Amino acid sequence: MTTRRSFFKQAAITAGAAALGPVAANASLLAPSSPVKTLTMGMAGYSFVHFNVDDSIAMMNRLGIQQVTLKDFHLPYDSSQAKVNEIIGRFKQAGIHVYGLGVIYMKTAAEVDRSFEYAKKAGVEMIVGVPSYELLSYTENKVKEYNIKIAIHNHGPEDKLYPGPKDIYDRIKQMDARVGICLDIGHALRAGADPAKAVRDYASRIFDMHIKDVTAPEKDAKAIEVGRGAIDFPALVKALLKINYAGRCSLEFEKDMKDPLPGMAESAGYFRGVVAAAVA
Repeated sequence: MTTRRSFFKQAAITAGAAALGPVAANASLLAPSSPVKTLTMGMAGYSFVHFNVDDSIAMMNRLGIQQVTLKDFHLPYDSSQAKVNEIIGRFKQAGIHVYGLGVIYMKTAAEVDRSFEYAKKAGVEMIVGVPSYELLSYTENKVKEYNIKIAIHNHGPEDKLYPGPKDIYDRIKQMDARVGICLDIGHALRAGADPAKAVRDYASRIFDMHIKDVTAPEKDAKAIEVGRGAIDFPALVKALLKINYAGRCSLEFEKDMKDPLPGMAESAGYFRGVVAAAVA
């Protein structure tokens, strides 16, 4: 298995390029003389739970990440259309695309209704959500009505509904093709699933990814910087490239959440280094 150490040099180069802006950060991947597949980094909004909109935008710009899903602490569910436009507009003005909302928990039909209206107001393509089992069919109908995808999120061994990706897939595999999975790789590993294998097994249903690392493949494992833990990122990236994954790989950083930028930068740089090595 390729080690973290072997990627330090490439990660440092890529992270340094990110400081110069998104074009420079991806220059080696976009060279017209050698077209290659690559992966798009994003940010899961929960990473900024302790920060306001402006501070979150500033950190994303420093990281060179331009795709995000927003949580309700930045965009409240009961926001007026004017408020939604104002918040989404602030991200857009900073060069950041809000592609989804969530994670949103849905325990009643009214909460499903609210979630899809909320997503419609925001003009996003996807809800990252957790509908209760009895609401899956109702949620599927809303997906068809609104033409907004839902990516159901797995939350690890503590989650009574969807501990791992298989628990989602087995319940949605016969549903509309716009009902899929947000694969949280850290929680998946803690639940006993191999993230790379999950990518291969459920390829057509994986719409979104939460990228993180954990200290061990155990229930009580802790969050750690990407590349320092137990997840085999070269194998994960290889699997994503093999299935031609077109979604985002959104960093969800849950360590040192009141001072996350150093860990975010290390994590983003390492992930970019793995991707750059895989497509070289």
